[in-house]
Amino acid sequence: FQIHYAGAADSSVQFIFYQPIIHRWRETDFFPCSASCGGGYQLTSAECFDLRSNRVVADQYCHYYPENIKPKPKLQECNLDPCPASDGYKQIMPYDLYHPLPRWESTPWTACSSSCGGGIQSRSVSCVEEDIQGHISPVEEWKCMYTPKMPVVQPCNIFDCPKWLAQEWSPCTVTCGQGLRYRVVLCIDHRGMHTGGCSPKTKPHIKEECIVPTPCYKPKEKLPVEAKLPWYKQAQELEEGAVVSEEPSFIPEAWSTCSVTCGVGSQVRLVKCQVLLSFSQSVADLPIDECEGPKPVSQRACYSGPCSGEATEYTPEETELLYSSLQEFDELYDWEYEGFTECSESCGGGVQEAVVSCLNKQTRETADETLCVTSRRPPQLLKACSLDPCPPR
Repeated sequence: FQIHYAGAADSSVQFIFYQPIIHRWRETDFFPCSASCGGGYQLTSAECFDLRSNRVVADQYCHYYPENIKPKPKLQECNLDPCPASDGYKQIMPYDLYHPLPRWESTPWTACSSSCGGGIQSRSVSCVEEDIQGHISPVEEWKCMYTPKMPVVQPCNIFDCPKWLAQEWSPCTVTCGQGLRYRVVLCIDHRGMHTGGCSPKTKPHIKEECIVPTPCYKPKEKLPVEAKLPWYKQAQELEEGAVVSEEPSFIPEAWSTCSVTCGVGSQVRLVKCQVLLSFSQSVADLPIDECEGPKPVSQRACYSGPCSGEATEYTPEETELLYSSLQEFDELYDWEYEGFTECSESCGGGVQEAVVSCLNKQTRETADETLCVTSRRPPQLLKACSLDPCPPR
């Protein structure tokens, strides 16, 4: 058979083979005459014939096929010439296969007591006699003792039982820290073929934790990179969301621009529940309730500066926010992002941390951090870097 897969790679093809009948009854020639003179008879018989090896085998092989009908023996007279007067009697030819000489006959073997690892099977053997008309009847065993009695018990299925065979472990699913590794475990028979029959209780585990000694992050070095943008605009452009991992987690997208060009407005962003599929290295979206922990806010207020002298009506909440925003902008000293540290990795993905400095808002010079309000210090910002894969070692 030549198999050509036209479908998916993991599809399967199954062939079922039916073993042809390889043992058939074959009628024999007539046996020698039962008498040398004075009239005798001779019979045919049936023998079980192996069609593959062209040889005669034990009758039991032909009993397995109901389609095989054993032919009845044929009878004919022979040696009809009268015997010489000097003899005075017929010479009976001692031939074991003459009918109706008794013979041993057996039932088919029983099923093996064990499917592997060695068992026994049995059968019953009895002495029978077949008359000229082909009728078979049981007789005493001593009548068959001229030939050895067939065995009634024999060993079977002496080959080894199937056993589990574990393949090599896969590489760890991570390149640093703790991850998982997998292996294929097959049930193999005594011929080395993939089969069933192994005990589920003894199956080796196919997954285990692994630890890669490489640290996931190097110590961050505070080497500022020059950046001129004010911290609030730089934060808006460079803010990085949470990193997608193999555990479902909330991943916020970037904030939208402020809804107004001056005064107090709002910003929105999309927050998704996502998971990293380690084998395909792809990101999948999940229902929101699959993620645990607090969901990041998807809306916040923003202030875009005073509106060039226009009188604007605000709600009490907006007035409070506007007052606090104006108060922040009126402070002489404030925090600003001053760029990023160098990438923690040279390849394969690393992180950069934004450097926060306390600046004099008028002179743009770095001031002592005690002059800035600690509660207004902007949050830590990280961004990915050196995303190109590392060259093979």
